[in-house]
Amino acid sequence: MALEQQIMAEMKDAMKSKNEAVLRSLRAIKAEIIKAKTEPGAAGEIDEATELKFLQKMMKQRKDSLDIFEKQGREDLAVKEREEMVVIERFLPKQMTETEIKTAIQIIITETGASNAADLGKVMGVASKQLAGKADGKTISNLVKEMLGQN
Repeated sequence: MALEQQIMAEMKDAMKSKNEAVLRSLRAIKAEIIKAKTEPGAAGEIDEATELKFLQKMMKQRKDSLDIFEKQGREDLAVKEREEMVVIERFLPKQMTETEIKTAIQIIITETGASNAADLGKVMGVASKQLAGKADGKTISNLVKEMLGQN
């Protein structure tokens, strides 16, 4: 089922059950779908890669906001961000563990012949493509730097 149909079905369920947190999150995702469809070149259709990108962007925004709210002691707003993150997470692929990411990066380092920090860009390019949607970009970057000895 396409993401838009899945969102619509879940919105109906959330409305019936009067679950405001889920409904708020689903409406935010629906707004991003509409926005993506109206982008120049989209022609009213979006592919799975575009859906994944905006879902990841939404998740990153929520994480950043959550950090700020927690630092400012705004637990009321932090709760809303956590609720939305749980809903958005349902539509993202399962995230890899740090061990799985390290294993994948080690394979990429071997395949690309990278040996030091100067090869960072080469490894990051391949790792970003292979691990897209499965791991956070910041985590990938930190692990690649660590494994290439650039800390």
